[in-house]
Amino acid sequence: MAQPLDRYDAGLTTPEMVILEMDAADKLDATSQLAERMYAAGRISDLDGFLKQVNAREHQLATGLPGGVGLPHARSELVSQTSIAVGITKFGRALDFGAADGPATVILLIATPASSFSDHLEVLATLARSLSKESFRESLRRAYDAEVIAELINSSLVFFDH
Repeated sequence: MAQPLDRYDAGLTTPEMVILEMDAADKLDATSQLAERMYAAGRISDLDGFLKQVNAREHQLATGLPGGVGLPHARSELVSQTSIAVGITKFGRALDFGAADGPATVILLIATPASSFSDHLEVLATLARSLSKESFRESLRRAYDAEVIAELINSSLVFFDH
């Protein structure tokens, strides 16, 4: 049974689901590394099945956002609770997620239970608004601490001014 999203206890990510200095060959490799962290944390039940769903979604429409952000995501019956894994690429590395302004250095993999359509949209919309602010993106890039990055992501959903 999928756990409902509680905005005021948004344990969407943990330091264990953050990869600092990510070194990935391409967006599929980055997505795979992030999904492995979710799987290890018990947030998804079938790593390969979930990756197929994320990659199918990625083929429908690019998930790159302006400002160097990749936002791959999927709703899936393989997800137990809404989760976000975060990758900050190694200095000088960036990955093409199809954004018009260039490749991504901040990658956030969003996984939501299949039954949680409204949670999925809320998380995507709120994160996109937060990530549209250069100061927020820079805070993520410069944190160099998985705990700080997890707290920034979790608090962005709680404190964002609608």
